[in-house]
Amino acid sequence: MAGHSQFKNIMHRKGRQDAMRSKLFSKLAREITVAAKAGLPDPDMNSRLRLAIANAKAQSMPKDNIDRAIKKASGADSENYDEVRYEGYGPGGVAIIVEALTDNRNRTASNVRSYFTKSGGALGETGSVGFMFDRVGEIVYPASAGDADTVMEAAIEAGADDVQSDEENHTIITAFEDLGEVSSALEAKLGEAESVKVIWRPQTGTPVDEEKAQSIMKLIANLDDDDDVQNVYANFEVDDEVMARLSAA
Repeated sequence: MAGHSQFKNIMHRKGRQDAMRSKLFSKLAREITVAAKAGLPDPDMNSRLRLAIANAKAQSMPKDNIDRAIKKASGADSENYDEVRYEGYGPGGVAIIVEALTDNRNRTASNVRSYFTKSGGALGETGSVGFMFDRVGEIVYPASAGDADTVMEAAIEAGADDVQSDEENHTIITAFEDLGEVSSALEAKLGEAESVKVIWRPQTGTPVDEEKAQSIMKLIANLDDDDDVQNVYANFEVDDEVMARLSAA
């Protein structure tokens, strides 16, 4: 099974909810500001901003916070964030991609490198693991949106490439360039999605044992905890029994 997506669910179910929510809102606001600055501040004319706002709303981010983040993009004192991608290997040879929005490249690079080093991994050059992932669109609906067959049928009609359903979510994968069109078609059938975003999807998984999985999960948690890091993707795989034990720890 795909250990990384399961681990993300565990992280969001565990404690520190208030601190995690505050950090999440901060990251969502940063993405909204960058999206608004990169194009027009009108979501109807800026697809990246439209997605950023939709994802913020799905996480119950207050409208005032969203409006403030958009306005911040046009302010003279607004920070300039660079989009940076880091690639490397974690414990057990697991491939990891880290996306960051930073106002200080040196600080972020130093932090990310230290997380990799402390875990027994190593940061590589850009492109060192990217070829092992595909850039695709991901649309997530809660299980309550419909049964697996209903969602599958809607996804096929909308032109999606793949659907994975479990007891918590329906995850729909689309080609990168089809994300906007497919998400609009699905919204007409299933309502508003929980999240709509572009992700790095592993082409194959790297199986790891319990000890390595624990180290990787700690590395991902440390990366996620960094204010500059927006997204982390990894290609590790663990069996259900090991994941259940680790999530109970």
